[in-house]
Amino acid sequence: MQRRNFLKNSALAATGVAVGAATVGTASAANASVLTNPGSPILTPASSLARPMVKKSLMWGMVKEDLSVMDKFKLLKDLGYDGVELDSPDKLDMKEVLAARDKTGLLIPGTVNSMHWKLPLSDPDPKKREECAKSIEKALWDTKEYGGNTVLVVPGVVNATVTYGEAYERSQAEIRKLLPIAEKTGVKIAIENVWNQFLLSPLEAAKYVDDFKHPMVGWYFDVGNVLRYSWPASWIEALNKRILKLHLKEFSFKKQNDLGLWKGFDVEFMEGDNNWPEVNKALQKIGYSGWASAEVAGGDRKRLLTIREKMDEVFKA
Repeated sequence: MQRRNFLKNSALAATGVAVGAATVGTASAANASVLTNPGSPILTPASSLARPMVKKSLMWGMVKEDLSVMDKFKLLKDLGYDGVELDSPDKLDMKEVLAARDKTGLLIPGTVNSMHWKLPLSDPDPKKREECAKSIEKALWDTKEYGGNTVLVVPGVVNATVTYGEAYERSQAEIRKLLPIAEKTGVKIAIENVWNQFLLSPLEAAKYVDDFKHPMVGWYFDVGNVLRYSWPASWIEALNKRILKLHLKEFSFKKQNDLGLWKGFDVEFMEGDNNWPEVNKALQKIGYSGWASAEVAGGDRKRLLTIREKMDEVFKA
């Protein structure tokens, strides 16, 4: 598809969504489609104030029960989750996963690329960058099969051998090569903020996305990760409509200061320094209404239930 026509069609589609959201009937019909297309926007009547976080998900690796794929899907559905995010590439059998999804109704809203840390898009070795890009391409196709609409990508890592400028230039060059695949699959590349010493401010993060000038690149906002640098509401305000999905985790400055930097994450939802009411308020202000996935220490059935119950509190804060 020519990029000009693609952008035109995307703009028309966006207009259709905006018009549809204005009426109750259209919104109901659109929301019904979410069952078969978990990437679909969740529409609400203009007269109501939708909660920004409306679908609960978590990471596949958080499920520590020794169960089959089908039974893990059943477990998560029984515990009240709406979806689960898988890694890609991975060793799961596609047919087995799709059968579990269809049998249980547990959706797969997206995947997380599994190679972007081992072989970052900012690596000095062009062969390693190419290998990572190929893994993202596979993730895009896998996600299409799963029925999701995003692949989470860590864009690069700045370290002693990779400068900030190099990370910026290399990662954008590799992502641009993937845009035709994103167009073909209808799956967006969602850049996440992590502790990679790169894209450290919300304004810079917004610029990074805007540089592509393409609707298939957006942001996967991790609420807990940004507390090391600034407040989540500032990021939400700056990223605005670029936010495609949310990762949820808590962070405690006290634990960070008393026990070490990484120990800041070792705290339950609602017991750290995330001001969840302000996060929800900021998300509501930009019109976000969609998925939120927990990315915390997992465990057995009891632990996973606790996480879901804590997510309920976050959603309602």
